[in-house]
Amino acid sequence: MLKLYGFSLSNYHNKVKFVLLEHGIAFEEVCVVPISYKDSVHDARSPLGKVPFIETEHGPLCESTPIVEYLVAMHPDKPILPAEPYAAAKQRELITFMELHLELVARELYPEAFFHTDISDGTKQRVQRKLQRQLPAFKQLTRFAPYIAGDTFTLADIAAFVHLPLVAQASQAIYGTDYVLEAGIDWKAHVGQVGTRPAAQKVQADRNAYIEAQRVRQ
Repeated sequence: MLKLYGFSLSNYHNKVKFVLLEHGIAFEEVCVVPISYKDSVHDARSPLGKVPFIETEHGPLCESTPIVEYLVAMHPDKPILPAEPYAAAKQRELITFMELHLELVARELYPEAFFHTDISDGTKQRVQRKLQRQLPAFKQLTRFAPYIAGDTFTLADIAAFVHLPLVAQASQAIYGTDYVLEAGIDWKAHVGQVGTRPAAQKVQADRNAYIEAQRVRQ
């Protein structure tokens, strides 16, 4: 059976987990937290110490996008991506834009927004400029009718469900403004729509339980 390694606070772990749950692909979840880049001993299955990574019958695989692509290839009977090439490419376009131009940019805010670790004013200013330019550009690619690409739930909705709330919450925490909402992207309505799905509810419940467990330990 496929093993998924990671932890329920990680949005990229949750992206893969949501796909597995949504499409009924059997897996075992193994809780692993990222290790410090300063650590001299890294797991060969994920040499940078990042999650998620998986163990398959063919060997290990890290990084969420290749993992999902592997699942697409291994489960052609599952509608993880559309069969039509252009429609599938448009899904990949949305996900790449979200992860490269939004989440990865906003990630620089997370230490202060979520973990009480100060970041520099220069970092805040640079991220602010990028988000204010790149969020409206992303909006042009989307429809939210009610799903991100139209009236059908897709892989891009899974990515949006795990990524957009973090971008919004981080910008609100640092700048006092939800830049996602300001760009005309009603991420809360989208999360509410996607959140009715059993897979989404399981992902969110596990995330909440992880956060609560960490709070109790403190």
